[in-house]
Amino acid sequence: MKWAWKIGRMAGIEVYLHATFLILLGWVALEYYFLRRSWADALEGVLFICAVFGVVVLHELGHALMARRFGVKTRDITLWPIGGVARLEKIPEDPRQELLVALAGPAVNLIVAVVLLVLLVPMQAFARFFETFLVPGAFLVNLVIVNFWLAFFNLLPAFPMDGGRVLRALLALRIDYVRATEIAARVGQGIALLLGAVGLFKNPLLVFIALFVWMGASAEAGMVQVKHAVANIPIIRIMVKEFKTLSPNDTLAKAVEYIMAGFQQDFPVVVDGKVVGILTRADLIRGLSKYGLSGLVGDVMRTDFLIVEPFDLAEIVFNRLQECECHTVPVVYGGQLVGLVTSDNIGEFLMIHSALSKNAPPVIKQHSF
Repeated sequence: MKWAWKIGRMAGIEVYLHATFLILLGWVALEYYFLRRSWADALEGVLFICAVFGVVVLHELGHALMARRFGVKTRDITLWPIGGVARLEKIPEDPRQELLVALAGPAVNLIVAVVLLVLLVPMQAFARFFETFLVPGAFLVNLVIVNFWLAFFNLLPAFPMDGGRVLRALLALRIDYVRATEIAARVGQGIALLLGAVGLFKNPLLVFIALFVWMGASAEAGMVQVKHAVANIPIIRIMVKEFKTLSPNDTLAKAVEYIMAGFQQDFPVVVDGKVVGILTRADLIRGLSKYGLSGLVGDVMRTDFLIVEPFDLAEIVFNRLQECECHTVPVVYGGQLVGLVTSDNIGEFLMIHSALSKNAPPVIKQHSF
């Protein structure tokens, strides 16, 4: 992942820290320092934030381990200034499973809070329990408050946060999954507007959280609609059959010519009908910077690439496109290149599907080799 550093591995899941997290640490250090002009206070503030995000990792690990029980793997956990994100390979579509996965994170926060409370009893720290939040001192007390707050805040029905997923799961027990997602997304966007309005007058951080919730709800709803639309459709009905190819001995000038002619942005590199690499637009730009127009395709193409077969289901291919974070995937049959699948032509298929579905079920001509 760009602008993120691997900081560890827990339960077989890699944990990353995004570079923007350093901005948060710097801001907290300054806030604490200017309270009493003390670098000791600044250090305490940084340590407290690190402890909070340690709890955030446990929260995300709760989601990941519960998902693992249902056969869903977690790609990684990334810490951002506004929280953590566990990237599951997929969200369980069984509402009961999704409900348990969504509740696992807040449950971890409640368990941590209770454990800390048990530790605080012999320390007789409850006298300062309701003091101002996030001031130097009362480290464990503030950490208890944070855990209760994280559990409460994450259970707000602001899809795609945990509470939004709980709402979607409960709705999906009674109505269609796609419809349940649409309702949860709208509720989430409504809460995002409220958070944004409050944030303008109270706390600017809420504005960023509101933007995250709004965009996340839109993206999640769109993704579910895509999966629903392409369910049980073989990729042969979606793939592009008219495309340009390159050979490893072609110059980059030829690829530029194809791009400028408007053919496509990624090119399969073929030898005797077999795909030996992919030249992406990003690779082409890097190659031009290094070798110029006379550079060879074989020197800059990617040799590690994903391939699919014509009768693979479009939903599975869509998931693979997301996993590899690639734009173009070759379709191979009998070892020979027969088509391409791109994010763009999947989007075009969905627009056609949506337009046709308003009048009649879509009828798309079956391709043949």
